[in-house]
Amino acid sequence: MTLSIMTSTLADGVVEISPSGEIDVENAYEIRETVAGLLAEGRPTRIELNMQHVTFIDSVGISALVAAFQLAGVSEVKLVVTRPSRFAHRQLWVTGLLGLFGNPQPFGGAESEQPTVSA
Repeated sequence: MTLSIMTSTLADGVVEISPSGEIDVENAYEIRETVAGLLAEGRPTRIELNMQHVTFIDSVGISALVAAFQLAGVSEVKLVVTRPSRFAHRQLWVTGLLGLFGNPQPFGGAESEQPTVSA
């Protein structure tokens, strides 16, 4: 599966970046380039990286997210991850980076992760 990236402007100057598909060694640079392009066009109040449609992310993809976070930070813009897919959430948790990106809950909410107990 390839990666597609949509951007949209939300309320109060917040820009949402919505990648869809796999973020891997072949295309991870596109995340960083998208953030760089947004920062070159202007200065959003915040960048939200909506990762609900990310089906896979490898170490190069995680590295690109960190680079995008740092790039935004240099411009004094906060970058957060919102609505991560369960896979993306797990990768951020395993790498210890969940807190860096605002401690987002996995898409679907924590309540859906509770085991069902039958008597």
